[in-house]
Amino acid sequence: MKICRFDNDRLGVVIGDKVHDVTAAQDQIRAAAPYAMKGDAVIAALPDWRGRLEEMAAKAPGVPLSQVKLLAPVARWTKTMAAPTNYQKHIAEMEANRAGAPSKMGSDIGKAGLFLKANSSVVGASEGIPIRFPDRRNDHEAELVVIIGKTGSDIPQSRALDHVAGYALGLDMTVRGPEDRSFRKSVDGYSPLGPWICTADEIPDPDNVPFTLHVNDEKRQDSNTANMVYSVRRLIEFASSFYTLHPGDLLYTGTPEGVGPVKPGDVVRVNSVPALGELRIEVRAHEMKN
Repeated sequence: MKICRFDNDRLGVVIGDKVHDVTAAQDQIRAAAPYAMKGDAVIAALPDWRGRLEEMAAKAPGVPLSQVKLLAPVARWTKTMAAPTNYQKHIAEMEANRAGAPSKMGSDIGKAGLFLKANSSVVGASEGIPIRFPDRRNDHEAELVVIIGKTGSDIPQSRALDHVAGYALGLDMTVRGPEDRSFRKSVDGYSPLGPWICTADEIPDPDNVPFTLHVNDEKRQDSNTANMVYSVRRLIEFASSFYTLHPGDLLYTGTPEGVGPVKPGDVVRVNSVPALGELRIEVRAHEMKN
C-alpha cells in the first residue's frame, strides 16, 4: 500500500496515478492517540488500520496525483537520522574532492556515527528545495529512507525489519562550508521525502533497491542499496543502540557516488522501483520572511 499526505494535511492512499482520500481514518486515529505520545499516531496505527484504509480507499473517488500538493508523507516524528559515508565509491569521491585533506569525521561509519537533521528540513515533493545560500555550493544526495513503524531500543538485526513501517525516497541536501555537518544539512527544505510511503511488504529486500537521480535531463547518481556499507538492518541496530526509535522516525540510509550541485530552476528527480515512485522536486530561491 502507498500512503501519502496531500493538500491541507489530508491522508491518501495512492492507487495507480490517483490518490483516494481517507482523511476520516486519520481523524479517528489522531483523536484516539494520547497528546503526549512520541511519534506519529497514523504510522503507529497502520498494522491495525490497514484493512480499513484499503476499504475506505476503494470507496473514495480517485483524484489525479498531478492535481494535489504532495506533502511529506509523515506528519509527526521525533527525529530525522542520517547515515554518512555508507557507500564506498562516495567515500572515495569525497576524499578526492577534499584534495587529500582528511575528513574531521572520518570515513568509517561505525566511528563517525549517524547524525541528526532538523525535523523542519523535511518537505514533500510539492514544496520545493529553497536555496538559502546561492553563493555557496548546494549538493544533492539521493537516498532510500526507512520509516520506523514501532517503538524500540537496542534492536538486533534479526528483528530490525519488524520495526519498519515502510520506505520512501529522499534527498539529503547539503550546503558546503566550514560549519558542522548537521547544521549545514538542516536548512529548511533540505530533506525532501516522498512522494509517498510504500509499506514494508512492497519492498521484499531493502538491501537490493536500485535508484537513480537526474538533475533536469542529466543522470547524476545510479546505484543500489546492495552497495551500502551498513545494511538497513545494521543501520537500525546501530541507530537504536543510541536512540529509542519511535513510529514515524526517519532514517536516511546514505548516498552513493555522483553527488553534485544544484541551483534555482533545476528539477531533481529520484526514481526507483514502481512501489517507491518518483520523487520529483523543484529547486527554487529562498524567500526572505520577517
